[in-house]
Amino acid sequence: MMEPIIAFYGKMMEYIYEIKLDASIDELLLCLTILLLLLLFRLGRKRRKMKHAKAARPYPMPEGVTESGGAISIDEGDVEIEEGWSEPSDEDWEDAEILPPEPVRSRKPPVPVMEPVVEMGKPERLPTAPGPPGDASGIFQRLKSGLSKTRDSLSKRFDAILAGNRKIDAEVLEEIEEALITSDIGVPTTMTLIERISQKADKITSADEFKRQLKLEMLSLVDVKKDEQISAKPHVIMVIGVNGVGKTTTIGKLAARFSAQGKKVLLSAADTFRAAAADQLDIWAKRAQADIVRHKDKSDPAAVAYDSVEAAIARGMDVVIIDTAGRLHTKVNLMEELKKIKRSIGKKIPHAPHETLLIVDATTGQNAVSQAKLFNADIPITGIILTKLDGTAKGGIVLSICDLLKVPIRYIGVGEGIDDLQEFDPKLFVEALL
Repeated sequence: MMEPIIAFYGKMMEYIYEIKLDASIDELLLCLTILLLLLLFRLGRKRRKMKHAKAARPYPMPEGVTESGGAISIDEGDVEIEEGWSEPSDEDWEDAEILPPEPVRSRKPPVPVMEPVVEMGKPERLPTAPGPPGDASGIFQRLKSGLSKTRDSLSKRFDAILAGNRKIDAEVLEEIEEALITSDIGVPTTMTLIERISQKADKITSADEFKRQLKLEMLSLVDVKKDEQISAKPHVIMVIGVNGVGKTTTIGKLAARFSAQGKKVLLSAADTFRAAAADQLDIWAKRAQADIVRHKDKSDPAAVAYDSVEAAIARGMDVVIIDTAGRLHTKVNLMEELKKIKRSIGKKIPHAPHETLLIVDATTGQNAVSQAKLFNADIPITGIILTKLDGTAKGGIVLSICDLLKVPIRYIGVGEGIDDLQEFDPKLFVEALL
């Protein structure tokens, strides 16, 4: 490294004397001397750093890495260098900090983790069949958890309104009325409750007493008598509702409940309009261990329903659940299609369908009441399934539907799990609500 620098310096001096630059020789010599000293100083500093790094490294060089004269080289035969990478400059090397190596710690061999064995094709766990009355506590806790949003917005407001044992007067009743309406109980039903409570105002002296009286009045509204179910085999259930309320999912959960009770279930994929509706129902049929009858997309829904009932009779099924396409309750032609499906079923089994269940989304609030009214006008419904009660503060819609339509709530959805579709119990519901 030094020899080329000295040779260059000598040639430069000879050139300067040949061209006779006497006037500036002293200045030029001074500059070259300073340049030479800087180069020598830099070279010496770099060598000292490399020597120090070598002495501080107690471990052998990795495979493919060699060191010669303080310089490290890497065999790049099998090494892929990332595009855009550049070697550090000399300035980077000068500013680099050499850290002492970390002590080598002994490592224990890792404990092997046993992966769970998944059996392909095994159906999802079915909900347990309804047990003795003692099992109601678990159902109540699940219902209470699902209605937590509604209870927080309703019960806590009553506690605040009646704090300090306020007397039930006109002002307090007005605040209670506002709390009921904001929980989507609806104006007509709210006025009914307020009128009944006002008649007992003299006997109410605390928030707990008020809640007890309100629970009694609410129970009288939601405890709607169910129609006597026709004993038939197969028992045919037609499920209807608008788009997006969760019909197919609810049908799957309903089928799982019947299967858990030991009943043979057949699902009818009569929703031939929505893309992949039959595929979705087929997945639920496998989970619920149920049979399914399906046709090609865009087939006549009435024909699918008829063939399903015919197949159920031949196979000795206990329950047939017919899925129908979601439809707006304001579309006359779609409502006529529902009537056609009902007529086709009745041709094979008299008085079928034995149940017509309307599915409504609890989060839609008072719009759910409008849907129920219009559907009931064209296709008399025997019961309502209320979904998504766990995700809304509008659980009071149950009171409004029962009060205005006098149609019983059959099932309520309080979660996403396969066993979160619960049979509606008026007493448990009112207790969980307040």
